[in-house]
Amino acid sequence: MRFTIEKGIYRTVHSALKITGKIIPFPIPTLLTGPGAVKKLAVNIKVRGLKNVLVVTDKVLMELKLPDPLLESLRQIGINYSIYDDVQPNPTIENVEKGREMYKKLNCDGLIGFGGGSPMDCAKIIGARISNPYLPVKLMKGLFRVLLPIPPLFCVPTTAGSGSETTIAAVITDVSKHEKFAISDLKITPKIAVLDPELLVNLPPHITSTTGMDALTHAVESYIGINGTDFTNNNAESAVKLVFENLEESYKNGSNLEARSNMLLASFQGGLAFTRTAVGYVHAIAHNMGGLYGVPHGLANAVIMPYVLDYSRKDAEEKMAHLAVIGGLGTRAESNEVLSIKFIEKIKTMNKNMGIPVKIKELQEKDIPLIARRVLDEANLLYPVPTIISVQECEMLVRQLLP
Repeated sequence: MRFTIEKGIYRTVHSALKITGKIIPFPIPTLLTGPGAVKKLAVNIKVRGLKNVLVVTDKVLMELKLPDPLLESLRQIGINYSIYDDVQPNPTIENVEKGREMYKKLNCDGLIGFGGGSPMDCAKIIGARISNPYLPVKLMKGLFRVLLPIPPLFCVPTTAGSGSETTIAAVITDVSKHEKFAISDLKITPKIAVLDPELLVNLPPHITSTTGMDALTHAVESYIGINGTDFTNNNAESAVKLVFENLEESYKNGSNLEARSNMLLASFQGGLAFTRTAVGYVHAIAHNMGGLYGVPHGLANAVIMPYVLDYSRKDAEEKMAHLAVIGGLGTRAESNEVLSIKFIEKIKTMNKNMGIPVKIKELQEKDIPLIARRVLDEANLLYPVPTIISVQECEMLVRQLLP
């Protein structure tokens, strides 16, 4: 009886969030697209009157010299820049504070997030801390808690997955608690997003696969949730189709610029969808795999997604069936049950073809009760999932991921 009442409360909140999502004017970043697009960003920064930007990235990208075309274009046009490259794969509050200190010390007036979801998310939260110096990162957790607008932010994704270049969300790790949490606010949306396929050409296959599955997870969780709109559903459908048609090609042939461009677009569209509808249990569980064990977010999503979809298939059967048809897996002549099963099997097959495991090797039995509580604390109130689960059901679901 108590859980039935709780589910009623959750659905009431979900309905309110859907109404709010339709009313709020979500910003959409200006897009710069195509091979070499990263070189166009400097001009767009210059016309905004900025003179000294902080480039937030990581040491691996710096060693690969991937930011060089951007940095050279900034030099040529007379924009000063500084590099903050201490961002970790799962960025921490400490990363944010160090970046903020550097920004202030060097009197910067804008931010560029260059890299995967981690540098872009870190840049967002650095911006939030710069404009809100008396608001600790932990108090920004949740929805719409960033009080003042951040400095101008521009994002250049070097993976096709997180969608952070278009979302109102950023994920951060609290090392003291081994916990990841999301900050969501319109004010942290980037001004410009650069989708340049040339930046992805030398991406390692295992990064291509896991980040691509992250993009798919965003689209699928947005679509099968109960808060979709025509706008979010159209973007999610397009993203799913693009991932099905281009991810494995990108994995096998990294120099295929058309496939890379299509994956960047899929990531962007998935971001447009989920930033308006939220995600679901796949992400909530994945955040805990990252916070507790350091499992890369895209990898965690890829492994977890089939289990969650199996669990909620009956409640989302019609929507999964529609995605199966859109993805070319069957026809409307087949039943929703058959099509929805085909859809989940397609995801399992893609994982297998790209060498993605079926279990989380770091997961420990003793942590499952804690994980289940944290998952439901994150998801049940704010994520309009098709199937709301109890803590016992969540423990059963997570236990399936044990190696």
